[in-house]
Amino acid sequence: MERKQHFVLVHNAFHGAWIWYKLKPLLEAAGHRVTAVELAASGIDPRPIQAVESFDEYSQPLIETIEALPENEQVILVGSSFGGINVALAADKFPAKVKALVFVNAFLPDTTHVPSYVLDKYMEMSGGLEDCEFSSHETRNGTMSLLKMGPKFMKNRLYQECPVQDYELAKMLHRQGSFFNEDLSKKEKFSEEGYGSVRRVYIMGSEDKAIPCDFIRWMIDNFSVSKVYAIDGGDHMLMLSKPQQLFDSLSAVAADY
Repeated sequence: MERKQHFVLVHNAFHGAWIWYKLKPLLEAAGHRVTAVELAASGIDPRPIQAVESFDEYSQPLIETIEALPENEQVILVGSSFGGINVALAADKFPAKVKALVFVNAFLPDTTHVPSYVLDKYMEMSGGLEDCEFSSHETRNGTMSLLKMGPKFMKNRLYQECPVQDYELAKMLHRQGSFFNEDLSKKEKFSEEGYGSVRRVYIMGSEDKAIPCDFIRWMIDNFSVSKVYAIDGGDHMLMLSKPQQLFDSLSAVAADY
């Protein structure tokens, strides 16, 4: 019989907890508990990204969620896209509270390089970010690069398999954000006994044009995972384009752990 789990869902950069609106009720209907975290300056958090000084501050709502878990409670932590770095940080701080890490079309950091390593490799790829708008902001710690997604980039690279309603919703709700490259390049490596000790699972969409499959395979070769689930025809936003298939994959993870 499938075990009932507590899933903690972490959205991608420039988005918010709203991306899980299709998946959350599917998981709850199956008896699981679901917490969809709203990261700092994201979703309905009123702060602008310029008010967030560091990656740790951006991740604080997730860290507080994991910290507040009752003694002996473990969660399955799910990160989408840039959220892969957030969940790695949480697992590094609280490995005993994380049963498994699930990377959904997500950046998969390792324990041998600084946390920005996979992002830096990603930025080296050609393909560009089309009509995204770039700017920068001076913080106490130095310069922070900012990005606002363009509608063409979103349509062609993130939402191309989604219902048009979800694309329209995203155009209304997406926000300026940051990959915190500068900050992450100065951070300590994630530890082998923290993040490295937690079991990792990867779920990838076969039509992801934001983080291409070849790059996902390179990340998995770079830092292995215990299982890979591939969703046929899924774009970058699997929770919106293929919610039922993502639910099925997460149900399999729930049964395994």
